[in-house]
Amino acid sequence: MFKIHTRNMMGSNDFDIEVKGQSALLEEIFEGFNEYDRIGVVVRETAGGIGASALLMSAVARFYDFFRPQLGFKPDQLVIYPQFYIFHVGKKQSSYYYLDIWPPHKEVVVEDEPEQILGAINDRGITRLLVEDIPPVKANFLRETVSAAKHQIITALAYSPTGNVKDSDVKITSCEAAEKCVFDSLQNSKELSKDVVDGILEYRKKLMINGRVTETYRKIDLETALNLLSPKSSVTGERYYALLEE
Repeated sequence: MFKIHTRNMMGSNDFDIEVKGQSALLEEIFEGFNEYDRIGVVVRETAGGIGASALLMSAVARFYDFFRPQLGFKPDQLVIYPQFYIFHVGKKQSSYYYLDIWPPHKEVVVEDEPEQILGAINDRGITRLLVEDIPPVKANFLRETVSAAKHQIITALAYSPTGNVKDSDVKITSCEAAEKCVFDSLQNSKELSKDVVDGILEYRKKLMINGRVTETYRKIDLETALNLLSPKSSVTGERYYALLEE
């Protein structure tokens, strides 16, 4: 499968970022962001990750800034995609190929259970974690799994499939090229019906301010993020503990 690399479509300067109402850079959301960072987005709803697309695509564009002189498809050039992952909870509900989640192994299907989700996140070495803003649940984990997450994950944010979270402190205004990627992602997701795609695109129009889509996010600590992974907490045993009780 081949498509025009998003590096040719957009740059990091095409996104406007605010943190706590002040103009900011991506590095003020992801402190110390670099070419080795690994972003993971936990997706629970149909095409829910589209609600985090502005942040994801701004990070994609910033990633390519580290490599632009070397990128291309000639023999002496570098073909590389960011180490960004989608974690589909329960089943794959849409495709994120057009958001540069590629090769296919970066779309991970995981069981809807906190320990299983976090284990998959740890296995991919995720350093920046985005989770859906759902009611927190007292989740049970192996201590070793939580310790690994604390060692690896630097930043966590809550997002909404709608594009807007409550009590947000991060705002990202996307660009036309990024929205074209969103459109292509939806249109080429074989898992989605036309009615679902049309509904999502119609809702995206409500996010537009001065002709540009704006999404909001909320910075959260890792403990909060881990209790937003799933509404279920089925695993128990003497080696498991409930994070909220600590």
